[in-house]
Amino acid sequence: MVVRRSAGILLFRRGETAFEVLLGHLGGPFWQRRDDSAWSIPKGEYEPGAELPLEAARREFREELGIDVPAGVLMPLGEIRQSGGKVVTAWALEADLDPESIVPGSFLLEWPRGSGTMQAFPELDRVSWFGMEAARSKIIAGQRELLDRLRALPPTPG
Repeated sequence: MVVRRSAGILLFRRGETAFEVLLGHLGGPFWQRRDDSAWSIPKGEYEPGAELPLEAARREFREELGIDVPAGVLMPLGEIRQSGGKVVTAWALEADLDPESIVPGSFLLEWPRGSGTMQAFPELDRVSWFGMEAARSKIIAGQRELLDRLRALPPTPG
């Protein structure tokens, strides 16, 4: 069995009392009417041996959000395994950005299924900042561990 691998970056900022994290709502018809457990960190698949995980995380951030990764120190959050078996390697980055500046990438999907018609859908149809408690209900279940690991990181200098 081939293990699918993804890499991504969890952007966070310090709110008045706690962290806020940037999540993207998954695009496409399957996720359209869902909100809880339908948001993700910007991430995407890569081929081990052909691309390093950090390179893939930077590439996917650009592809999914349409902007470069902000400057700052990337802090490893390690690997998690999502329910479908995909292994996600992630980094945390303290930075701020305006969700209105996002220009999401797109993907092609046969829709309706079996129709032979290919349609383009945004990878992420909207992006928003969430406090940690709200983020726990919004993020897909397999990525909740990343929020816990972010909370456990030592404070960044400066």
